Amino acid sequence: MDTVHQLEIAPGMSVDILVQGMAHCGFGARRLAEAVAIYENMLSGDFTKFLTLSGAMVPAGMRNMVSDLISRGHVDVLVITGANLVHDIIESFGCHCLGTPKSDDAALRAAGVSRIYDVFLRDEDFVSFEELMQRILPQTQKTISGRELMSTLGEKIMDRNSILRSAFDADVPVFCPALPDSMIGLQAWMFGQTKKLSVDAFADIKEIVDICYNSKGSGIVIVGGGVPKNFALQSMLVTPKSFDLAIQLTTDTPENGGLSGATLSEAISWGKISAGARYVTVYGDATITFPLMVAATLERLEKNRKGSMNKALWKSAAESPGDANNE
Repeated sequence: MDTVHQLEIAPGMSVDILVQGMAHCGFGARRLAEAVAIYENMLSGDFTKFLTLSGAMVPAGMRNMVSDLISRGHVDVLVITGANLVHDIIESFGCHCLGTPKSDDAALRAAGVSRIYDVFLRDEDFVSFEELMQRILPQTQKTISGRELMSTLGEKIMDRNSILRSAFDADVPVFCPALPDSMIGLQAWMFGQTKKLSVDAFADIKEIVDICYNSKGSGIVIVGGGVPKNFALQSMLVTPKSFDLAIQLTTDTPENGGLSGATLSEAISWGKISAGARYVTVYGDATITFPLMVAATLERLEKNRKGSMNKALWKSAAESPGDANNE
């Protein structure tokens, strides 16, 4: 039986070294270390990589991290809430501001400010968002899928830190299964009152199911839960496959039967995750656990890359010893 190692912190230690120490601790520390190990396996192996994103991740400041993961090739499929995409688009021309949850909300409303816990957003940014949407929404005679709509919007956003733009540039499909439940959906409906725009919400199902079916192996990172979690997991139900690797970052617990707190083990009973899968749920605020997991994993991958390069150099030198004496 392994024993608990008392965690030691040293000045200047890296995130990966910290997480390695947490692997020998109990509770959430150990779970986070396991998540990093699974994520390293997912990013370095031959897996189709799914990322689902719910909760106010973009308003909280996670946007650039997600777009960077996409640009690095660490995301093959993104399933996301419409709200996060709304704020992604707003960040392309505006900003979110830090406030306090103890604010007078009636006073904020009078001042034209909306609050997401301790993050503030001005009404003028929403006005600019609405004006932008009416300019970039596509007018088309053919019916398009939701994923095609996301790609069209991403192409017209110039900010390279945008999640939608990064996904467009990397040819990563973005699925937003609850699109009407967002201001993008509201603006698309208003646009459709005077112009031609028809979106087939069911067309996305075929595309994501095909991706699942054709994947050699698959891994999923679930940030939060909600519709993105279920949309991605249910896509395995009509294929002979299941997710091989799974990480869930959530604050919800399973006792109330809600999806966001449902365990990954429960998903095995549905056939969404393989019985032999490697999986872990990390309980905690994803604005803390997600950056720690990503930072430690990327650091570990970079160490492995440099180690492989050094081995290749040593091997090359050993195979051509005559070159060293050819002076």
